[in-house]
Amino acid sequence: MTTHRILDWTPQAVVFDCDGTLVDSERHWQQARDIVLRENGTAPDPEFTDSSKGLHYTECGALMARLIGKPDSSEEMAGQLLAAFRALVAQCPMAMRGAPALVSGLGRFAPLAVASNCPADVVEFSLQSVGLRQHFRHIVVPEPGVAPKPSPDTYAEAVRRLGLECGDALAVEDSLNGLKAAVGAGLRVIGVGRNPGPEALDLADLWVDTLADPELVAWAESRSTPSREETGTPPPAPPRPKVPHQGGRAQSGTRAAH
Repeated sequence: MTTHRILDWTPQAVVFDCDGTLVDSERHWQQARDIVLRENGTAPDPEFTDSSKGLHYTECGALMARLIGKPDSSEEMAGQLLAAFRALVAQCPMAMRGAPALVSGLGRFAPLAVASNCPADVVEFSLQSVGLRQHFRHIVVPEPGVAPKPSPDTYAEAVRRLGLECGDALAVEDSLNGLKAAVGAGLRVIGVGRNPGPEALDLADLWVDTLADPELVAWAESRSTPSREETGTPPPAPPRPKVPHQGGRAQSGTRAAH
């Protein structure tokens, strides 16, 4: 885990990406892209797979239209892509590893929101399907005046709706476009996923393989546990000094630090 600038800090709000971060739906998007391309007579290649991850589905439709040699069919391709994705999500919804526990833990001390490039009804359905919707106060998606990632708009708008400043908020993201959006908005960022590229690592304040990372979980738990000052609990009494034996030297109950 690459770690700096996060674990000694307490955010006032947390904004999550959805696909690939909270919900294991990036695989559904990939499957949907492959299905639509093959139905249109084209096999996906590694370059397309890399460039399409994290794109708004309309932008991905345009990319696919160019790939099949029909640049004027971008709207049709986007519609096919969204329909294929909806069908796959309905068949097999699944939360990302560690997401339910982390969301619950962070929600104990900070308000939560979602910033996604997906349509609002898809995000709602995905979160409901894995039992996470109730934790989030707001869901922000691209709309008139709110551009999709990598624009910072969705993150900036999510924090605005929570009534806070972006510098006080944390983002949790899995894609390079999402990282660019969150950093551009002024949030600190936890990146999640295996085998991140150098640019993603450079943008993230903290990188973990999964949201079940032990150090990340421990940090969230430490922030959600009230301090003694907050609960009014007095500090524990110091240990009573040992009584020296008659004629001997007094024994200290504390060893010197080395």
